[in-house]
Amino acid sequence: MRITDRTMYAGEFDIGGWRLWLAKTDRGLCFVGSEEAWSHWRKKEDWVRDDEKLRVYAEQLSEYMQGERTTFTLPLDADGTAFQQSVWKALTEIPFGARVSYTDIANFIGKPSSVRAVGTAIGANPVLIVVPCHRVVGKNGTLTGFREGLEMKRHLLELESRDGAGLGAGRMVK
Repeated sequence: MRITDRTMYAGEFDIGGWRLWLAKTDRGLCFVGSEEAWSHWRKKEDWVRDDEKLRVYAEQLSEYMQGERTTFTLPLDADGTAFQQSVWKALTEIPFGARVSYTDIANFIGKPSSVRAVGTAIGANPVLIVVPCHRVVGKNGTLTGFREGLEMKRHLLELESRDGAGLGAGRMVK
């Protein structure tokens, strides 16, 4: 589902050595990802280039990538189905530095038999890093798919483990 009823502003930034596109509406951040992901996600006619409107978002992401921030205070405007929204909300509950499984997320949202649907919803997360889908791994702890590749996922998890945050299973409290 794409935002179509409001103006979207977008810009490209170098954030922690990664080239990322950010997009926002007047309601909040609606996209974080590579140029390739951006070109698939957006429509050519539905956005305006405006790096300045995204500066505060880029600054928070840069602070995160430099190990200076563990949480974000950015308003979000990520369109999705009710199920996707519940999964994305659950992702924001994963503690910094923790790893959880797709099963953990399915249990957390009260849909234990929906592990595959949870995986699909996580894969549709338009706001990478800020909505931390990189913290979700396979049940046996292996790194699994990530829209921007496993190298970036590994980098993000290593970044979060530097200050003793640990890489064990996280505790999600409802």
